[in-house]
Amino acid sequence: MARKALKDWTTICVVDEDGIIFREGVAASDPNEIADWLERLDLNLARVGLEAGATAAWLYNGLRKRGLAAICIDPRRLRALTKTMPIKNDRNDARAIAGCMRVGWFSIVHVKSDESQEIRMLLCNRRTLQTKQIDIENEIRGTLRVFGIKLAGRITSGPFEGRVLELIENAPRLAAMVKPMLIARAALRQQCAVLHKMMLDMVRKDETCRRLMTIPGVGAITAVTYLTTIDDPARFERSRDVGAHLGLTPKKYASGEVDRNSGISKCGDVAMRSTLYQASLALLTRSTKNSGIRAWGLAVAKRRGLRRAVVAVARKLAIVMHRVWADGTEYRWESKAATAN
Repeated sequence: MARKALKDWTTICVVDEDGIIFREGVAASDPNEIADWLERLDLNLARVGLEAGATAAWLYNGLRKRGLAAICIDPRRLRALTKTMPIKNDRNDARAIAGCMRVGWFSIVHVKSDESQEIRMLLCNRRTLQTKQIDIENEIRGTLRVFGIKLAGRITSGPFEGRVLELIENAPRLAAMVKPMLIARAALRQQCAVLHKMMLDMVRKDETCRRLMTIPGVGAITAVTYLTTIDDPARFERSRDVGAHLGLTPKKYASGEVDRNSGISKCGDVAMRSTLYQASLALLTRSTKNSGIRAWGLAVAKRRGLRRAVVAVARKLAIVMHRVWADGTEYRWESKAATAN
């Protein structure tokens, strides 16, 4: 059986072991409605496949609770098959998913726990408020520059409002137009602080996050982002597989006489990869405490340059964090084994 989710409805296709279509139909995009539709067939379904998407976790958990063998699959692999269709629609997509379920040509996507989904929502909301605050600051900078008012130098978020009001004190018309922007920025900043405190309280209470923060360069944001991204350390047999999962390993193309490596694959979670990049950059350029990871990264920077070193350290941090999490230990600063590949 396979399902293709629409906004309000789900297209369903059921095939037998020989690939012959047994039944097709449409049900409301609700796990109970889909389960009821399938139970009316009175069949022993071997697999129930659904594409990864915005509602996939909700549907997956609901179908699992109803006793169905639900599997969430990677749509990127399925896309190679659907591209060959002369007519692509939801009905044919459901048929393609059913065919993949029958022959086993699919990659299973890990469905995160509800707790990890909640933490991810908290982090996304916090990042959204930060981004909008920066957008407002840049808009104010740009509009004032037109009138020759320049906010020169680096101004931190705290004194930004006071500096702007000081510069437009003698321009009442500009002040009337800028003040609403400053009020909106203050509201965003206040609510972002609420979410930030919520995140810090969560980190303080979580033992895993506290252990991850013993690793050099890993702070509260990096630890909690890693926690919600990996979700379950048992997913990876080897710690070094985490680097490839997060897109921090080079791509390779080898065919015939061509054999070349290129930049990192950049697959996987974008937020986690950028957070690790920022953590490794801070470790190499701002940290003053010596550690095995930092010494190794500085050696790579001397040979290959800072940008490659930052990516290499980001990958190493991901590996060490997984090992610390899986072993239930803390980072050993004096141990060379703690920084081994």
